[in-house]
Amino acid sequence: MAQSDDITRKFSSQVVDGMERAPSRAMLHAVGFSNEDFKKPQIGIASTWSMVTPCNMHINHLADDAARGVNAAQGKAVIFNTITISDGISMGTEGMKYSLVSREVIADSIETVVGCQGFDGVVAIGGCDKNMPGCMIALARLNRPAIFVYGGTILSGCHNDKKLDVVSVFEAVGARANDKIDDTELAAIEAKAIPGPGSCGGMYTANTMASAIEALGMSLPNSSAQAAISADKSLDCEKAGAAVLELLRRDIKPLDIMTKPAFENAITVVIALGGSTNAVLHLLAMANACGVDLTLDDFTRIGAQVPMLADLKPSGRYSMGELVEIGGIQPLMKELLNIGLLHGDCLTVTGKTMAENLADVSDYPEGQDMIRPLSNPIKKDSHLAILYGNLATEGAVAKITGKEGLIFTGTAKVFDAEELALKAILDGSIVKGDVIVIRYEGPKGGPGMREMLSPTSAVMGKGLGKEVALITDGRFSGGTHGFVVGHITPEAHVGGVLAVVQDGDEITIDAESKQLTLHVNEHEIARRLEKWQQPAPRYTRGVLAKYAKLVSSASKGAVTDN
Repeated sequence: MAQSDDITRKFSSQVVDGMERAPSRAMLHAVGFSNEDFKKPQIGIASTWSMVTPCNMHINHLADDAARGVNAAQGKAVIFNTITISDGISMGTEGMKYSLVSREVIADSIETVVGCQGFDGVVAIGGCDKNMPGCMIALARLNRPAIFVYGGTILSGCHNDKKLDVVSVFEAVGARANDKIDDTELAAIEAKAIPGPGSCGGMYTANTMASAIEALGMSLPNSSAQAAISADKSLDCEKAGAAVLELLRRDIKPLDIMTKPAFENAITVVIALGGSTNAVLHLLAMANACGVDLTLDDFTRIGAQVPMLADLKPSGRYSMGELVEIGGIQPLMKELLNIGLLHGDCLTVTGKTMAENLADVSDYPEGQDMIRPLSNPIKKDSHLAILYGNLATEGAVAKITGKEGLIFTGTAKVFDAEELALKAILDGSIVKGDVIVIRYEGPKGGPGMREMLSPTSAVMGKGLGKEVALITDGRFSGGTHGFVVGHITPEAHVGGVLAVVQDGDEITIDAESKQLTLHVNEHEIARRLEKWQQPAPRYTRGVLAKYAKLVSSASKGAVTDN
């Protein structure tokens, strides 16, 4: 078989060069290839377009923009699709068990198409939460020149001069259950919260992961801080299409960029922004795909030095759209670099280092209070607390901004499923001093490790945000706030101590000592564990059953590619 010596056609040449590849060329003629196109590098455009969710409903147009950039730079773009699901729509239902699973499906599907078709490089465009780590896991596995493009943030909704987003609706449900608002008000909030395309508008998981990937060096500068429907976002896609050709020419690949120092940069930016707990899970999974040794303890080590500076939703006042208006995350990154909290020598998809990319970035405008100065942080260290203790011997992840306090002790009310806990919150069974315990929702036990936005939002809507705590082996939406601990490992389904917590047990969450403690003596815990029996699997066939068999602990990123 004839193969090109051209470094930019390392893979496509195996598919289209030579007499014996005539059948392949014949099929490609049918999808629009010219004879000249067979001599060009082929770039796969991985589009997560779908009408399933507003996060992704515009990405077909962005894929066209990226393809235009590739073709103008003398490559040949080929657009293909992968799946997305909607966390916001499925939240609180059995369907949410497929959410984290979709990250693996997205990664597997992109790897499958690019590997099969012989694409020389990739532009991956993601919108909703699992798209981003799913795309990044695939790019790491493939290790072909590649760029990630974020689909962009949604604009805020508005009702009675108050800005709204999807979390506003979840919290309105709690407010309605507490008779703080009526049905008419709830319907108005529901109708106005989501005005159009784009990912959920606070520093929730989508915006957190987009920011992390930019800090990692895998997106063009400012890709994380652009509105979904904007000229800037279209231009971002075109530039990415052209930039991936330059990466091909220079033979710069994802594993050259996604090093341990680059992951440390991503963690630093997530902390400074007050980002989602899901960043812990996803960065661990992405690092695993890169062969980078990243652990929960790295988050603790970095978090001790990095302050939380951004007053962004869910715990703060501002939306991502408003951060876009003052310059996005680039000025913040420059400030972090200047004080030695970022590794400036990390390579990025521009072909330049992080320090070179940030050299000419302007400061935030005078008078803005969205990003605090280092001298006046919201919290002097990380809001992401990695807790250990007899309830979490392998670790757990708490999101504690300090607004809830730093220590909570209360009595357990135990639920073996999210729906049971939500019902108790809404009917008034949960009262001040309770620690809501939701178990058998981990990666294996759920299976799928559902997000607990419905119960945490109901707690906030009920006005109990500072009065109760919630702990789980499930996880949380980036929109969650309050005194919450998730990702408890070992999870209940594999015999973690969480499985034997009983109603009335005393539990302490201590973000200062970083301990999660069940106040039951070790002999009683051992006695309970001896009597405990593992529940039967909830699914025995299909994707959830396969996932439950393959998935690792949340403390290792809940990966299936072990």
